[in-house]
Amino acid sequence: MSTYDLSSGPNSQSGDRPPAPGAPSGGAPAGARRRRGNITITPQGTPNRRNTELALLAFAVLLPVLAYANVGLAIDGSLPAGMLGYGLGMGALALVAHLVMRRWAPYADPLLLPLATLLNGLGVVMIWRLDKAGKLLSKNYPAAPNQLMWSGLGIAFFIVVMVFLKDHRVLQRYTYISMAVALVLLAAPAFFPSREADFGAKIWIHLGPLSFQPGEFAKIILTVFFAGYLMVKRDALALASRRFMGLYLPRGRDLGPIIAIWLVSLLILVFENDLGSSFLFFGLFVVMLYVATERTSWIVFGLLMSVGGAVVVGSTASHVKTRIDAWLDPMAAFAPDHPKGASDQIGQALFAMGSGGATGSGLGQGRSYLIGFAAKSDFIIGSFGEELGLTGLMAIFMVYALIVQRGLRTAIAARDPFGKLFAVGLSSALALQVFVVAGGVTGLIPLTGMTMPFMAQGGSSVVANWALIAILLKISDSARRPGVEPAPASET
Repeated sequence: MSTYDLSSGPNSQSGDRPPAPGAPSGGAPAGARRRRGNITITPQGTPNRRNTELALLAFAVLLPVLAYANVGLAIDGSLPAGMLGYGLGMGALALVAHLVMRRWAPYADPLLLPLATLLNGLGVVMIWRLDKAGKLLSKNYPAAPNQLMWSGLGIAFFIVVMVFLKDHRVLQRYTYISMAVALVLLAAPAFFPSREADFGAKIWIHLGPLSFQPGEFAKIILTVFFAGYLMVKRDALALASRRFMGLYLPRGRDLGPIIAIWLVSLLILVFENDLGSSFLFFGLFVVMLYVATERTSWIVFGLLMSVGGAVVVGSTASHVKTRIDAWLDPMAAFAPDHPKGASDQIGQALFAMGSGGATGSGLGQGRSYLIGFAAKSDFIIGSFGEELGLTGLMAIFMVYALIVQRGLRTAIAARDPFGKLFAVGLSSALALQVFVVAGGVTGLIPLTGMTMPFMAQGGSSVVANWALIAILLKISDSARRPGVEPAPASET
């Protein structure tokens, strides 16, 4: 049976935790349980790691503040005037989120909130550093104040989810409604006029001076549908009619869902020129399908269909074709006879990361602003790669890997099948987004135009990813919370 067995889990029977040394077999320390009728209830005073979380939050706030000071010293030779305000602001937001955790999710994972706070704080610092580039950065405008405001709104949304989402299993009731809402959100940008700054991708909705990217929220809502649908249909999808070359081939009628999602992904790509979202949603469905059914054939079919779709659309859609050409030859834009419209962003990002070397040029001492307008958003990883070097970049990726690992750990510990699949889906969505963005910037895969979670400029991404962390924490709290255990039989 797979590690993510949906029918059982470490807490599926009684919710007990392993007994501490010297504790009775029921799992709680001696004298820590009390009887009520014919059941035994574990008290709320069981260690819940909130003090550990508070200590890690202090470090997660202090590190960006020190980075902020480093940038100011490197550029101006003095500590930045806003350092105290930035530190107090980030500290206050983190403290409020922590206090909400103590009240509404006391048993949740202690690492997720500090890790997200660290990434968010470092992202604001790098955006402010690029703001300081001034006229050297084309079309430069101060973005750090807006990013700090969006971070505050993201944590406010985090608090709303924490307070009002009493039980994640309630979302299972809205399986098909969530599918409809997600499709509406994905299709909505196609009906709004795009702007020159969108560079061909219809993924934004512009309302006057405000704009937002509905696809960032659709990934969470779509995960609700996938988890609810696969929990009910996993047995039928796991059936096989024949075996071919070591793979169990699914029945024809069971291919319907994956073909439908594949076609929706292609439609998004064709009408909105959004390669990143198409890859993310289709990859998310295939991963969750594999986890639910334990069928390797789904992975094979998913990869073949995604590659086939990308080849067809890449040869027909001009916007996608341009990005594929830039991926195949990122240095073409620097040639004297370069083709018209060739992009030099990937080449500049590769130059930036190459000049950073192993240890980096130092915060505030790089030239990643040469990447251009997307240095603060799509290519912010290139900026970190130059100024923090390969060492700093690997540390950032390790932070993302820890968030994904804690999410998968939550999935293992979850006591209900829906919670297991939901946690896997949310963790996989974050992992896929990081892979798509980092792969595009480093030249591993074609550029997609998505933003790095928590770090890149963009309000929709920040708010949506804080909501994702909040839901993971609610599932974690449910999984780690001491449960009601049967009382031992009385002796006669």
